[in-house]
Amino acid sequence: MTKIGRTVKLMKSPPVPRYRPTGRLVTSLGSFKEAPACACQCVCVCVCARVSMRSARTLFQLAATASRRSLHHHPPPPPPLPPVRSAGIVGAPFSKGQPKGGVETGPDRIRAAGLLHRLKEQGCAVKDYGNLTFEELVDDKPIGLLKNVRAVGGANRRLSEAVQAVKKDGHTSVMLGGDHSLAIGSIHGHSAAVGELSVLWVDAHADINTPLTSNTGNIHGQPMSYLLHELQSKVPVLPHFSWIKPCVWAKDLVYIGLRDVDPGEHYILKLLGVKVFSMSEVDQLGVARVMEETCDYLSAKAKKPIHLSYDIDAIDPSVTPATGTPVAGGLSYREGLYITEHICQTGLLSGVDMVEKCTEEREKHVGDKSDRGS
Repeated sequence: MTKIGRTVKLMKSPPVPRYRPTGRLVTSLGSFKEAPACACQCVCVCVCARVSMRSARTLFQLAATASRRSLHHHPPPPPPLPPVRSAGIVGAPFSKGQPKGGVETGPDRIRAAGLLHRLKEQGCAVKDYGNLTFEELVDDKPIGLLKNVRAVGGANRRLSEAVQAVKKDGHTSVMLGGDHSLAIGSIHGHSAAVGELSVLWVDAHADINTPLTSNTGNIHGQPMSYLLHELQSKVPVLPHFSWIKPCVWAKDLVYIGLRDVDPGEHYILKLLGVKVFSMSEVDQLGVARVMEETCDYLSAKAKKPIHLSYDIDAIDPSVTPATGTPVAGGLSYREGLYITEHICQTGLLSGVDMVEKCTEEREKHVGDKSDRGS
């Protein structure tokens, strides 16, 4: 695998907006900009007392920020008052997209860290749809290298239907995983409900291998290949996957945080001209400029609803060790939160994935060799 790491000598980057209790953000130009206080801004200065809960709390803070939309920069008109923002939470305790145990506990751990309570404290209406249940398949034999194909396909179909229901109820969908193969169902369901989407993928990995370029057959390293229009001729027909229809164009996809990308993925990203901000570019430009360029890029032609798919391994393992495939040199705690804060400012955020939170026992193995299994 090609490693895209952080540069040794960091260039000076624009200052990241600082937290202020009043809900005001300091921009990179030093001016002030009004923004509603969000859950993560209220708790990001807190220090987690237990290391074993750190990753769950970080994910909860990211989800809380991402599901709390901002107001427009100009004052709203007189009555009627702006509608109350709402989040629909769907838990997806599923781990068959990769070989390691523990990731299926993610939804309950993120809830236990206080996600729903914090959202309500910030005035966000919340409906928790609970955890989905998935069929246990006894004889789910590999198809070539691909593992658990029927289980992954069936789980994502179930999730797609659940996300469609959340969107039809008028909520911002927030999917708590679970491994990142679940993005197939989450993004598919989101698009089925609202139409064409832009996707912001925050991750150490590109997860864009096709079944033919994958070295291990673990589907959590492949979800984007099933969703992109441009790759459909490269994806073979698989059992329990025939329901999936491509719903994202390469021009509507942006990656942030990449630093562990397979050669086949490099080729795909270059061939399709996908917009990528690796960790080296985050270091060089600064997260504020990265987010400005990301939002400008996604809204340049048409302002489509945005789906934020956030893998906890995008953040450096010194902050969030409880993940299955940690890669050193990731986003800082503040950079990770700032991405969600800035994307909220667009008013276009419509769906969120929070995935790959493992059990606390996984923290003991942070130094182990990463096996993304893409």
